[in-house]
Amino acid sequence: MGNGECEIESTPEPKTKSKRNIGEVTFPFFNMQTTEKYNFSVPIQVRMSDLDPFVHVNNGAQCNYFDFGRSAYFEEVFHKPIDWREMDMVLVHVEMDFREGIEFHDQIVCETRVLSIGNKSVKMMQQLRDMRTGTVKTTCYSVLAGFDRITHQSIPIREEYKKMFTEFESLPDDQQK
Repeated sequence: MGNGECEIESTPEPKTKSKRNIGEVTFPFFNMQTTEKYNFSVPIQVRMSDLDPFVHVNNGAQCNYFDFGRSAYFEEVFHKPIDWREMDMVLVHVEMDFREGIEFHDQIVCETRVLSIGNKSVKMMQQLRDMRTGTVKTTCYSVLAGFDRITHQSIPIREEYKKMFTEFESLPDDQQK
């Protein structure tokens, strides 16, 4: 090496469904491959205002892409427009892994699925994938919890939501926990 060049070591990809430790807290990490089954995807329009000084899509803009994908997913599953002022689920956890930069001319889709449904929470997985190459650019693991907007208390996920998610995703009974 010379002339100001530096060598960047590559870290091997983790095995599927491994765990990553950060201090004393353990977070689930899902190494998503393009072979994972997604029943829903929505195209994402990359805008100039989404770009950072390195001409890649800013990490914050990618959060917005996942929010858009999640909302569109709910509208597809529930067969109606979502009014977030009335929705009785809230986002309580988000974990993102930025695997490869998204550039202005990439043709991105946001793929979304429910992993499991609990009594008071829904676990979801999303990925931003380049339609031309199949490359997964970013993954997002999230948890939504049932929430009463009047009392500000945790509530169970509606049975009708559980049924719609289960049917849409063809989830086995053991995925409802």
